[in-house]
Amino acid sequence: MHFPVDPARYGAFLATMVLMAVTPGPANLFAIATGLQRGRAQALVGVAGMNAATLVWFTGAALGLSALMAAFPAAFRLLALGGGLYVAWLGVSSIRAGLRGEGGPSARPAVHGARSAFLDGFSVQIANPKALLFFTAVLPPFLDPARAVPPQLPWYAAATIGMDVVAMSAYGLGGAALAGRMNEPGFRRAYALTVGVLLIAVAALILTRG
Repeated sequence: MHFPVDPARYGAFLATMVLMAVTPGPANLFAIATGLQRGRAQALVGVAGMNAATLVWFTGAALGLSALMAAFPAAFRLLALGGGLYVAWLGVSSIRAGLRGEGGPSARPAVHGARSAFLDGFSVQIANPKALLFFTAVLPPFLDPARAVPPQLPWYAAATIGMDVVAMSAYGLGGAALAGRMNEPGFRRAYALTVGVLLIAVAALILTRG
């Protein structure tokens, strides 16, 4: 049976992806913050947004995005800068709410709703330097140059998104598990401050690695 991918390379990629998926980075930290801030359902919506962005990156890779990134690195640095500043703004807003004693579901720094969680997750991942690094340095060595590249990408996309969904969801649901104590004023304040610190950490990772 002929596979579009080289089995040995693909097996090595799966092992690498397990480590990459569970390592805390901008996406996983954002998943924790979303779970804390919005609960289980919205954490999963945020995960969907982040993986929609990953799918965009894979589509771009199929269209030759890596070459474009190498030719215009400044444009992608600006993309990372914009995403990092946006997440930093969310973090500062949450910290301000916590300092005012307003932390909680009634005083979230971001717009409510599934659409907002999806777009916030998409924004984080589309500007995530880890994603940029993945498509320029991590993925290419696992592609078999003796085979056509486009048929290989769906296999790698399925593995990447599948593992990311599991890892991000675990982080997000872990954060949401703590949100049940939101009726306690002291916990609400601590929660808002924690969310703010996590989001600023995400922003710092994006800005310093971008």
